Amino acid sequence: MGEFANQPALALKADASGLRLGPFLRALRPHHWAKNTLVFLPILMAHEIFHAQLVWNALLAFISFSLLASATYLINDLVDIEADRKHPTKRFRPLAAGTLKTAHAKAAIPILVGASVALAFAMPKPIWFLAALAAYLALGQLYVFYLKRKLLVDVLALAALHVLRILAGNAATGIPLSSWLLAFAMFLFFSLALLKRYAELREAGDNVGLRGMGRGYQAGDLETLSQMGMSSALVSALIVALYVDTKSVSGLYSMPQLIWLICPIVLYVMARLWVLARRGEVADDPLVFMISDWRSQLMGALSILIVLAATFL
Repeated sequence: MGEFANQPALALKADASGLRLGPFLRALRPHHWAKNTLVFLPILMAHEIFHAQLVWNALLAFISFSLLASATYLINDLVDIEADRKHPTKRFRPLAAGTLKTAHAKAAIPILVGASVALAFAMPKPIWFLAALAAYLALGQLYVFYLKRKLLVDVLALAALHVLRILAGNAATGIPLSSWLLAFAMFLFFSLALLKRYAELREAGDNVGLRGMGRGYQAGDLETLSQMGMSSALVSALIVALYVDTKSVSGLYSMPQLIWLICPIVLYVMARLWVLARRGEVADDPLVFMISDWRSQLMGALSILIVLAATFL
């Protein structure tokens, strides 16, 4: 990271002539937009992936949520700018490093939110999707300004933000809610949120570092977070196993017993992720790590093949 050492001073000088596109795009965190593919889960689980109108609505929901998420990232970075400047890795974020002006970030936020809301009105029934957007924005701001400093409430809020993406997919497509999908997602994302906090606190190293991050944790809480996270991951795999024996499965799959094979995949991916986190090899956001990790990608592709086989064989 030594190559970044002199960037802030150089970037500030360049910013005097206007907005720099590169730092601005990095501040939007487009690599996090992959999380918003969760809006496609309802049509995938309902086997409506070949329904053009539903896919189009889900695509609009994806773009809308991506714009709104980027707005919340900018708000978060503006609020945490001083703390980020003291962080070993977050200090390279555009706002903390000075490569993006705060004025430019503040101006972009209402534009991103407005574009997100405008896309919602392109849907056949926008009211429920707008409600999902409003809930995401409200919870996101509550998290940025208050909940992120509260013990365990912060990780519950993070998990809920991911589940809201699935609910938005339901709202955009009109597909009925699946209680099994929501239960699986809540436990899975609760585990990932705990892992995110575990990785951050492990990197901080001591109680002084934890207080500096403005979090409600102590160094001795790491083991507790790890135990809760791994337990939640196991429950998510159990939900998949229980789902296979439900009546609704027989109407969706010709060979539902093949869905059992997804259980060991979930166990492997989550167990491996926690082992790597305890080794200090997972930094910051575990979802971003999974997206770039070839083993996780392979397990995701294998899961898709299993679902296809269970459906069409």
